[in-house]
Amino acid sequence: MTTHEPDIVVVGAGTAGCYAAATAAEAGLDAVVVERKTEQEAGHIACGDALKGADAFPEAIPKSEIETAFTNTGVDHGRFEIPSHDTVLEIPIPGELAVIDRWEYGRQIIAGAERRGVDFHYDTVVQDVRQADDGRVTGVRAKRNGEVVEYDADVTIDAAGSLSILQDKADLADATFDTNVSFSQFCSAYREVVEVPEPVDYDDALVFKPTKRAAGYLWYFPRTDTEINAGLGFQMNEEPMKLVEDLKQDMRSRPEFKGAEVTDKLGAALPTRRPYDSAVAPGFIAVGDAAGHVNPTTGGGIAGAAYAGKYAAEQAVRAIDAGDVSEEALWHYNERVMSHFGGRYAALDVYNILSTAVDVDELMGLLASLPGESLAEALYEGSASVKPRLVLEVIKDSYGHWSQIWEFYKTKRAADDLMDHYGRYPSRPGAFEAWRDERDRLMEPVYDVTGADPKY
Repeated sequence: MTTHEPDIVVVGAGTAGCYAAATAAEAGLDAVVVERKTEQEAGHIACGDALKGADAFPEAIPKSEIETAFTNTGVDHGRFEIPSHDTVLEIPIPGELAVIDRWEYGRQIIAGAERRGVDFHYDTVVQDVRQADDGRVTGVRAKRNGEVVEYDADVTIDAAGSLSILQDKADLADATFDTNVSFSQFCSAYREVVEVPEPVDYDDALVFKPTKRAAGYLWYFPRTDTEINAGLGFQMNEEPMKLVEDLKQDMRSRPEFKGAEVTDKLGAALPTRRPYDSAVAPGFIAVGDAAGHVNPTTGGGIAGAAYAGKYAAEQAVRAIDAGDVSEEALWHYNERVMSHFGGRYAALDVYNILSTAVDVDELMGLLASLPGESLAEALYEGSASVKPRLVLEVIKDSYGHWSQIWEFYKTKRAADDLMDHYGRYPSRPGAFEAWRDERDRLMEPVYDVTGADPKY
């Protein structure tokens, strides 16, 4: 048996793991990333490849070092296809967008972390979590080439992705760490990278199309004008879809894919739930998909994962320097996540809950009736800034769907109340239980308004 003793062991070489390790190494700590894939396969992750917030990445691995993976920076709007109403909605999306080559991006963030002194251990499969008698996580036990390898670390960072094995193996019952997690809060997704023979006419758009159920969608994201990331996903609390066949069937109906060649295919599970209420325990921090750091309405998680990795490592560095890696010493990480994006994602989860209860035909009818400019302003500028002219336009054009609009309005009010509450996230573990109880109370009207089954 071999034993390694880094300051920090990070499990998983994805976005959150690489940014966590690079941040720790920049601060002078010894950081090791444990990755189950081979060195050649590392960074190869199922992803839609669309990136919101492409203009800003943490300084540990700046954007300038990963720009070779940005294959299409000309996308600026969403294209929503609604076949049941023979309608296409074009909705501007503010902020810098890009479509990337996810494998190239994965290789670049690994290289960036290596340049900062991070050591990567490939072909290493974690099998257990090591804990002290007092419950503090002290590292992990893994196997590499049939040999047992142990990692004894001050802080273990779980960047192992959705439904992480580390959280199954660790005893977190005495910590605030969120264990209210089940497969039904996740999405199953599949995607193919496809070379088409002729340039598509939507190379400046992210194309979305509803599946037969409201809690799922197809996507066509152009890496270039002839390389398309095509995929679909569905919420796991719904009746399972035949992902590969359903995608193939839709692609066969689209003329641009005639004679196309599939160059890569991959599936995955991803969280479509609110961020973990708390993602810390003594000696342990979860980041990225392993902590629900994903926009639950779109599945987008690259930017959030990068910053979660940064925040986790910075707090770990402070805790290690102080000789205290208790839950309280790591707590500020939770605060930074909730302040930056966690509260917003929790509010967006309300709409994900709504999507499991609405009738897909009614929803598509409402969307088809609305002008794209009105939708864009309502979605991205906030209700207070929507012009009276656009309000009147929505009222006029949405005749016959006013009951659904009223339902969406009440849902938005519930989401706003929830987001305000996340703005009061506690500054210490001792206040966490009361905060969580009030959050759970605020969730009750969400279920009343939407008619959805409780998600948590």
